[in-house]
Amino acid sequence: MGRAYAALLHYPVKDRDGAVVTTAVTNLDVHDIARSARSYGLAGYFVVTPIAAQRELVDKILEHWRSGSGASRVPERGEALKLVNLAHSLSEVIARVEATEGRRPRVVLTAAKPLNGAPLRTHAEERRTIASLEQPTVIVFGTGHGLDVSITAEADAGLAPIQPSSDYNHLSVRAAAAIYFDRLFGDALDVNE
Repeated sequence: MGRAYAALLHYPVKDRDGAVVTTAVTNLDVHDIARSARSYGLAGYFVVTPIAAQRELVDKILEHWRSGSGASRVPERGEALKLVNLAHSLSEVIARVEATEGRRPRVVLTAAKPLNGAPLRTHAEERRTIASLEQPTVIVFGTGHGLDVSITAEADAGLAPIQPSSDYNHLSVRAAAAIYFDRLFGDALDVNE
C-alpha cells in the first residue's frame, strides 16, 4: 500500500459568494487534523497557505508542541504535530511528496458537493485503490466554502461527498477529515457507499 498524506488548502478556496479567496489558518485545524492523521497512520499533513504570516503562526504553534513547554506537558500532541508540514501551494505539496516517496502522488479531492472535472469515486473504491497501489496519495481538503474548481486540474480523482442522514450538510473540515480517514483507513473490512 502506498503511503497517504493529507493537505488542507487555504487557497484557492471560495467564499460564500463564490469568489476565490485565501482563508485564515486556525489553530484547531492544525491540531485536530494532525491528531486524526496520526491516529489513522497517515505519513504527513500539509497546511497550505501562500501567506507568510500564517505560516509563521503555524511554525510558532508547532515549535511550542514539538520542542517547547507543550512537548513535555502533552507529548501525544507533539507526536501528532510532527506530521505537520507547511507549503505555499498544492503544487509544492505534490513536489515534496514526490521527492520523499520517489514517485508522483495521486491527488484526491474532497468536497461537500461534487467538483466538476474530477472523476468521482466512492469511499469504498478509493479505499481499495489506496490499498492496492504502491503510489502515494494526497487527500486534499478545502477551507472556506470549498475548493475552487481550478484545483481539479491537479486532481486524479474526487471523493464522493459525505452524505449525512439529514438535509443539513455543513461539517467542519476537521470532522470531515476524520470521517474520510476512517472510511479510507479505518478497521472496517468493507465500506459500501
